[in-house]
Amino acid sequence: MNRHTIDKNRWAKMTVFEQMGNIGSEVGRALSAKHRGDMVSMKAALFRGLDLIDITAELWAKKYPYRNKELLRSREFFVQSIVTDNEDTTLEKYFTEFAVAARLHR
Repeated sequence: MNRHTIDKNRWAKMTVFEQMGNIGSEVGRALSAKHRGDMVSMKAALFRGLDLIDITAELWAKKYPYRNKELLRSREFFVQSIVTDNEDTTLEKYFTEFAVAARLHR
């Protein structure tokens, strides 16, 4: 089902802001697709987002273990927002702040 690959070395070189901003892109895509009723696109974005979160958690376990709790909690909210009717309305804004910060730090 997953046809994408993630370059872990390239991902590891990104800043926290870039990683979270990219995760946020998939979160936004998944939520948008859900609202449109496009289940194929929603599932694809969900799996890409989860893969990115999982790779990030793996990296952060070594570099930033204190950040993992927040990352994994956001993963829970992401899944909950996609698979239930209980959508976290702050989730996209949370990730967007990281994307904005990544742009400001360029």
